[in-house]
Order: sequence, then C-alpha cells, then structure tokens
Amino acid sequence: MDVNPPAGSRISVVSGGGGPVIVIPVRPGSSRYFMGLFLLFWLGLWAMGFNAAASQLWSGKGNAFLVFWLGAWTLGGLFAIASAYRSLRPPVPETIELKRSSIAYDSGVPPLQWDPWNFSGTRKSPVQAWRSVFPKRIRVDLERRQLQTLRLREFDTGNRLTVDVDSDRIEIAANASEVEREWLARLLTGRYSLLQATGGAETTPALGRR
Repeated sequence: MDVNPPAGSRISVVSGGGGPVIVIPVRPGSSRYFMGLFLLFWLGLWAMGFNAAASQLWSGKGNAFLVFWLGAWTLGGLFAIASAYRSLRPPVPETIELKRSSIAYDSGVPPLQWDPWNFSGTRKSPVQAWRSVFPKRIRVDLERRQLQTLRLREFDTGNRLTVDVDSDRIEIAANASEVEREWLARLLTGRYSLLQATGGAETTPALGRR
C-alpha cells in the first residue's frame, strides 16, 4: 500500500525496526523563544525577591504573612522554571510506526502553547490549563482491537483523528492539516482492514476524556 503523504505535506515516512514510521513534525513558532527569554529575565527578578524575603526570615524579622508569601513565591518560581524549560527545549515530533498487526504511537513533545487560560473566549479548568502547558507524552502500542475505534471526527473547527484506549480518547496527528489527517485515516483503515473511520459531524470537540 502506498504510504506516501499528500503532495506538499511536511509529514515524512522513514524506515523503522518494525515497519515504516510516519513522522509528523510540530508546527514551528518563534513566540515560545520570546516567552522563554522573558521568563529567564523574570526569574532574575524572582531570585532577588526570594533572596530578600529569605534573608529577612533567617534574620528573625519575618512574620506569618512573609512565610506565606515566600511559599507562594517559591511555587511561582518553580512553575516559571518549568515553563522556561518547556519553551526553550526542542520539540519532539509525533511518530506512528506501522507494524504488521499494530502501530506504535508516540505523541512526542509539542512546543509550549501560550494560551493556558484560553484567552480566545472558552474558560478552562485549572487541570485543563495545566495539561495545556505540560501535556503528558503518550507512548502506546495500539492493537487491531483498539484500532477499530479509529475515527475521523468532523467539528465546527475542523476534523480530528481519534482512537480509544480503554477509557481514554487519544487524538492522533493533532499537528497535521485536515488533508493530512484524512490521508492518515485512509492509510490506517486500508492497511489494518478497519471499519469505516469517517464519523459524522459533531458540534463540540469533546476530547477531554484523556
């Protein structure tokens, strides 16, 4: 079966140990470097504030408010350090290894998305905001039984390719274009003799079951 991506696609197919490996690169973005550098400068100011508050406590001049403030300041600094690391580290592309009767899926590590509170209008819960900043890397072998749940779902904002693993719904090829996801759905459906992967239209992208 032809595993060549659509013309003009950024997706590449390389040889792997168990079969062809589909590599889906993340979309480049320069804003993460700006945010990373901003956080590094902010951490310099954070260190001065931390040192001043800690010195006051160690000298015995602190109070309960300063203890509380220092604890919150420390947590904010740790979050900023982790965010700066996520901003500046190279992203890891998403990969799909096509084995004989299964696929080895690796979601990779996307670049930091600087919309944790979704300023576009939809409010996120603290858990959803945390996951948008620090997404969990998914590595899983999808057997044919699980691949039967593969669906290309149409939403108001475009399509999404999903597969169900136990009680979790995993989105595949999130960084690909709609045409590339359609190609991938056809490829996997034909290669593994799956049921029709194309689903009906859905009004809301309810993918929060991960």
